[in-house]
Amino acid sequence: MAKSPITCHVLDSSTGKPAEGIFIRLQQFEPAKEPGGLDAFRPLAKGYTNADGRCVDLLPPRGSELATEEKTDPVAGQIYKLVFKTKEYFERTNRQTFYPWVEITFTIDNPEEHYHVPLLISPYSFTTYRGS
Repeated sequence: MAKSPITCHVLDSSTGKPAEGIFIRLQQFEPAKEPGGLDAFRPLAKGYTNADGRCVDLLPPRGSELATEEKTDPVAGQIYKLVFKTKEYFERTNRQTFYPWVEITFTIDNPEEHYHVPLLISPYSFTTYRGS
């Protein structure tokens, strides 16, 4: 089965287990249209981590009948952001957290490549890196 061109994986480093059920929103950067205007991020897709802590279906795979150039094909030089709603996950596991969500902003260099964004979370810290 083909995967989304942008995927992610969330692990709870305080338990050593995948973080299931985290809501994720993928957004695309839109610069201000006029000088002095506000930059913004436009919602592009949403999803949830599965039992393995992965979200592999944010966007339809390239070339699939569900893919449309406007919505799914990453653009070279474009800035994207993944927003992970971690507070709800920690509340479900009866823990408090300092970070109600985690935002990871990144640039697509080569739209033909697969972009995988792993996130390691705990109630009081997080880290990320460019995965493969």
